[in-house]
Amino acid sequence: MSSYPPDLKARLKSSYDAIAPTYNAWTTAHSSLRTQYLSKLLALLPRNESQSTPLAVLELGCGAGIPVTETLASSPDGLAIHVTANDLSSTQIALGQARLAPHADRVTWLPGDMMGLDFADGSFDAIVALYSVIHLPREEQDILMGRIAKWLKPGGVVLVNFAGEDVKEATIEKWLGCDEGWMFWSGWGAEATLEKIKGGAGLEVVLGEVVKEQEDVDAAFLWVIAKAPAL
Repeated sequence: MSSYPPDLKARLKSSYDAIAPTYNAWTTAHSSLRTQYLSKLLALLPRNESQSTPLAVLELGCGAGIPVTETLASSPDGLAIHVTANDLSSTQIALGQARLAPHADRVTWLPGDMMGLDFADGSFDAIVALYSVIHLPREEQDILMGRIAKWLKPGGVVLVNFAGEDVKEATIEKWLGCDEGWMFWSGWGAEATLEKIKGGAGLEVVLGEVVKEQEDVDAAFLWVIAKAPAL
């Protein structure tokens, strides 16, 4: 029997709605790994100089768009990109829409549980999910990676990070010192996750490494870049 809270997603949404300003300030100060690995992903994308046919990128857990959505929508490395940005928190989505108003034509915002999303096979050139999949029960993480494999175009690339250790569920009552910051994480650990990505989802792992967070964060995450099979 699962011990996950039956209202898990509602509680996570409530938390991220409540702590949005605090979390966004914290993210801004802890974005170095995000930008480092996003650069690695961008280097693998096909070059496209035509603004009329932008690359399609899905971001799962976009928050207020700091820094990933903003970077993608700003034509990084001359790439034309349209972002489909999803987040569980409606507050974060609203903040992102306001922050990225100058790029409104380059971002489609989709609030809600990422497990409720549905796209046609081969919809995206790339998918990014940073510090977001970890909030799903790990059984749902398996399902999502299978869907991601289908949503990617042939040869498409996904960047995602996972819990570095095997943890069925971990909770904290006041994350970032916030009274309303109840939080949940889950994961299979690095070795099992990589096997599931290769065997279950059928993706080619280009990069898979466990990296310690910045000095003031006592955690390590598995960072993965994987590719869908080419035709």
